[in-house]
Amino acid sequence: MNIVEIKNLHQSYGSQEVLHGVNLQIKPGEIYGLIGPNGAGKTTLMRTLVSILPTRKETIWIDGIDVAVHSIDTRRILAYLPDNPDLYEHLTVREFLDFTADIFGVSKQQREAEIRQQCTDFEITDKLGAQIGTLSHGTKQKAAICAALLHKPKLLVLDEPFVGLDPKAAWILKKKMHELCQQGGAVFLSSHVLDVVENLCDSISFLNHGTIIMQGTTKELLQGGKNLEDVFLGKAG
Repeated sequence: MNIVEIKNLHQSYGSQEVLHGVNLQIKPGEIYGLIGPNGAGKTTLMRTLVSILPTRKETIWIDGIDVAVHSIDTRRILAYLPDNPDLYEHLTVREFLDFTADIFGVSKQQREAEIRQQCTDFEITDKLGAQIGTLSHGTKQKAAICAALLHKPKLLVLDEPFVGLDPKAAWILKKKMHELCQQGGAVFLSSHVLDVVENLCDSISFLNHGTIIMQGTTKELLQGGKNLEDVFLGKAG
């Protein structure tokens, strides 16, 4: 069973259709990249996948569950990190992480272990008592990533996750993506950093004007000695 199954997805804002019949599958153990120019519909696709935007029945399934019918169930098994996380800036980092753990029903014992582990890995343990509004953009991003990982999601949906991260934090995040996939989960990420997508992702879809114009394994797309920049520039017109 695929972790993500999207069939003939259409999405509109008012009378303007933004996504035009998108089809996409993500397998367990896969890091799947989504690329495309600005305004292609990448964020709209992700927001629909995580049920922030509505969709009709029998269009999107996460781990075999129809998102339109059981959106609460699918939200419990995924984590979504938008390109500009809107955090509760009046809370401390610790209060924000506890709040997130409460939402996902993470036990006191599990959250203590996870908060300790994630904050240590991303080197923000010393910021647990700091108000989020006082933090740098990069530190806020690290706090948001820690929150996303607290409930051990089966699907991680990341929109431009490396923006603002220092090289070490980016490396740690990539390591955690691989660990999640080794445990049978999957990652769906969007990024304009094409060399990162090329080196990190097992499969890639190219979205342009709301339509997937190319998709396949990274090896298939880059056959013939191409790199992802060649593919992007050749298809983004």
